Amino acid sequence: MYSQGTKGLGRIKSRIRELIAWTDREICMEPDEFAHHIGWTVTRTGFGSRRYRDPRFDQLAVPQRVTEEVS
Repeated sequence: MYSQGTKGLGRIKSRIRELIAWTDREICMEPDEFAHHIGWTVTRTGFGSRRYRDPRFDQLAVPQRVTEEVS
C-alpha cells in the first residue's frame, strides 16, 4: 500500500480548509457586498453565517426618562 506520509496529509487538510473558506465566501458574497456598500460592518461568525451591523446605532442617544406629575 502506498502512503504519502504526513506531508501528503497536510496538503490534503490545507486544500480542504481552502475549499471550505472559498465556499463560505461564495455563500455570503452577495449579502457581504451589499452590507459593505451601505456602510455596515460584517463579522464572520461561522461557516455561512455573518453578523451585519450598522455603525450608526452607536450614535443613537438613550432617551431621557420622563417623570410624570400626578395631581
